Amino acid sequence: MKAAKSGTKDGLEKTKIAVMRTFLHKKEVPGDSEEEDMGFLEVPVTDMKQPLPELGPMPEGLTPQQVVRRHILGSIVQSERGYVDSLRRILQDYRNPLMEMEPKALSVRKCQAVFFRVKEILQCHSMFQIALSSRVAEWDAAEKIGDLFVASFSKSMVLDVYSEYVNNFTSAMALIKKACLTKPAFLEFLKKRQMASVDRVTLYGLMVKPIQRFPQFILLLQDMLKNTPKGHADRLSLQLALTELETLAERLNEQKRLADQLVEIQQLTKSVSDRSSLNKLLNSGQRQLLLCETLTETVYGDRGQLIKSKERKVFLLNDMLVCSNINFKWVGQLEISSLVPLGPKYIVKWNAALPQVQVVEVGQESSAHDKDVAVTQNIGSRKHAPSSQATHNKVFLGPPRLFQELQDLQKDLAVVEQITLLISTLHGTYQNLNMTVAQDWCLALQRLMRVKEEEIHSANKCRLRLLLPGKPDKSGRPVSVMVVFITPNPLSKISWVNRLHLAKIALREENQPGWLCPEEDKKSKAPFWCPILVCRLPAFSSRALDLNQDGLCSPLPCPHFILVAAP
Repeated sequence: MKAAKSGTKDGLEKTKIAVMRTFLHKKEVPGDSEEEDMGFLEVPVTDMKQPLPELGPMPEGLTPQQVVRRHILGSIVQSERGYVDSLRRILQDYRNPLMEMEPKALSVRKCQAVFFRVKEILQCHSMFQIALSSRVAEWDAAEKIGDLFVASFSKSMVLDVYSEYVNNFTSAMALIKKACLTKPAFLEFLKKRQMASVDRVTLYGLMVKPIQRFPQFILLLQDMLKNTPKGHADRLSLQLALTELETLAERLNEQKRLADQLVEIQQLTKSVSDRSSLNKLLNSGQRQLLLCETLTETVYGDRGQLIKSKERKVFLLNDMLVCSNINFKWVGQLEISSLVPLGPKYIVKWNAALPQVQVVEVGQESSAHDKDVAVTQNIGSRKHAPSSQATHNKVFLGPPRLFQELQDLQKDLAVVEQITLLISTLHGTYQNLNMTVAQDWCLALQRLMRVKEEEIHSANKCRLRLLLPGKPDKSGRPVSVMVVFITPNPLSKISWVNRLHLAKIALREENQPGWLCPEEDKKSKAPFWCPILVCRLPAFSSRALDLNQDGLCSPLPCPHFILVAAP
């Protein structure tokens, strides 16, 4: 402090802040010493100091929109009160007893890892609840709520604590699952706490609420905005609040998706034998997970009948494709699964190097290896036949059952056309046997064929067909195997096709980094995967000029790109 006084005013202020942070750090609750100091102060909200937000009686003379907005505000108040109560229950009913328990059912380090950032999230919403109480009290006079959401949830510290909570959530659930499987005292503690609660909500049910909170806010604010007329003082702030919350929710969803993918690849690695070559490849640290999804593998017979259909977990890594069986059965662990989701176990079925995987689309297959073949039907137009609009040389691709039904309709149409030609040669007039009836038959069959073609086209939107390398035949020639997956929706198939295509392009030699420049600390690893080089790059960066020449290396030639200095 003395040194700061003799210096600048800015230095004095910084020193005061540092001292205050040290003081706050010493005032923390025992057991939190290992947690990172985020600068949060615990703000207890009690009925004595600060009344909870509560709407008063509805005044008379309100418009229908004002009545709806008041009900939506009541939903916001009620849901926020329940949310804050859930956060308090996590700390009071689970974290604090576990920290104080002797002997420990869960170590202090693991306990801090499980309940990471719950206290900080509670502090954020305690402050929000105080502001919400003030805003609810003056609602009938001002009718403004959007600016409160902007002020409360646009701060970087809110994004930071929620981001860290979301990133840690999957690991926290894994710790709880492992503790339930290995420590009976911890499992018994969770069961007793659940039975003692009024609503019987599990610890998992409480801890998943922070992940669901912002989507709930977004839905409520969307309803509020719909019932806010143009020109209202709250409309612009509501739009800004929705933008802020949607951006925040999108970031958190992306972070959770990445965290879940990391856990998926860890689960996959655990399912592989330690001695297998795949285990060494997965643990090499040179792979990243690009996409993983549950797809339905289908197998058809020679006549188009569905033989087998089973769900598989498919993993797209940056250089390989892995397909595994999914096993949700945990023998003897039913009581644990009621407390925390155990998740599936994976058993690797096959894996293939990405450059050897081919996506087979319409018109690309003419191989005898594919039982699910594309068949070309030549439906010629006949003279004096009503099927003059029949398609020539049309390729139909789809599930064999649908294609077989389409073939049957085509054969029936050909027979009916022959019957029509014979009817046209009749000399007499017969009931229900004339050209009008025959043409109606043809038109009806054509309509059925169009419906069947649409069904086939719709089914193809969700069918991902992959050609994989199989075992060589007896003569040593390579054999390809066709695998057919059904994706959940058409967008999923497009995503798989695009990701596969881009990942294969990225593996080409010309798209590998030509020059690798280490960071200043010379400890970080060189990137093992990079996007396609499609824009001009500076020949040297400002940091690269300060590095020694021996800090640069050229592990791969890059003849296809010329580096141009930036102007």
